[in-house]
Amino acid sequence: MSRFDVAIIGAGMAGASIAAELAPFCKVVLLEAEAQPGYHATGRSAAFWSETYGGQWVQPLSSASGPWLANPPTSFNDTGFLSPRGEINIGRTEDWPALERFAASFRDSGITLDRLDRAAIDAQFDGFRPEWTDGIGIESCADIDVAALHQAYLRAARRNGAELRCNESVRALSRSACGWHVDSALAAIEADVVVNAAGAWADQVGALAGAQPLGITPYRRTMLQVRLDHPVSLTVPLIIDVNGGFYFKSDGAGGLWLSPHDETLSLPTDAAPEEIDIAIAIARLEDATTLRVAAVTHKWAGLRSFAPDRLPVYGFDSNVTGLYWCAGQGGFGIQTAPAAAKLVASQILGREPDPMIASLDPERYAPDRFT
Repeated sequence: MSRFDVAIIGAGMAGASIAAELAPFCKVVLLEAEAQPGYHATGRSAAFWSETYGGQWVQPLSSASGPWLANPPTSFNDTGFLSPRGEINIGRTEDWPALERFAASFRDSGITLDRLDRAAIDAQFDGFRPEWTDGIGIESCADIDVAALHQAYLRAARRNGAELRCNESVRALSRSACGWHVDSALAAIEADVVVNAAGAWADQVGALAGAQPLGITPYRRTMLQVRLDHPVSLTVPLIIDVNGGFYFKSDGAGGLWLSPHDETLSLPTDAAPEEIDIAIAIARLEDATTLRVAAVTHKWAGLRSFAPDRLPVYGFDSNVTGLYWCAGQGGFGIQTAPAAAKLVASQILGREPDPMIASLDPERYAPDRFT
């Protein structure tokens, strides 16, 4: 039987980044249920980093991660993972109070938010119908090369001795005086600490360990790539309806990546797009803009998992020794991964926090806030 210091369940962005941070200091194994890591949420991301995405209590994690994503250590990767994009939160005339509330929630964050009138909006995207008159512009938004970031984390983990085992769905977890006994589809291992980075399956994994569920709930989110009746500029920013009806950005080829901003309650599963959500996305785009969709060239769906308060969960379980939760990261888990992984590693290793995260309050994200 193999023995490890830390067994991480789930090899998506969360598990891979934690493994990379831990591997230089202890013996780590990554257990992935699928045939390849990153198959679910990580592989189906909308691929942007927005400093305000997820709200004011997620923002500190995003702000801490941004500079690292733009300029990672050369020992980690020889290029950055961000490409400038820009962002507009858009509203109709009657939506200005909602835009004001959005801006007010980041008033003390240090983020630059610019009020945009219709002329300023048109300068970046001139396809909105007349009633869409107001916006908040945010420069701190970029595209993320998600696949490159995920692979870089896996490389860093392996380089420092971490093992990645795919097709290893965990079937049972038991605790003894010697630590954890982990039974998976192909083998059994022992570990001192189990990290629950199982995404939509986090509460199920917690239950295997004897923990009370935290209420980690998965929701389906639909994305499409569309070809339009006439191409749009390659520089169209990320545009988000302040009321949550849609978001879109240029796909770099004259079309758009488009979402109806849906959150449909789902079981943990291999999510697939529903035709009704595809139709809603197109209808909302065509209702708000003068654009017309000529064809859907690609469509997919992924699961976004949230804790009851919609903040991520990082910390040891209050009642189960050696069980560490890394869960409930919604749609912001990729853009916050550098800071989150350093926070998790510092807590598991009992080390002083990295300067990147020294200003973060880990108690805000601790699982015992639900007990």
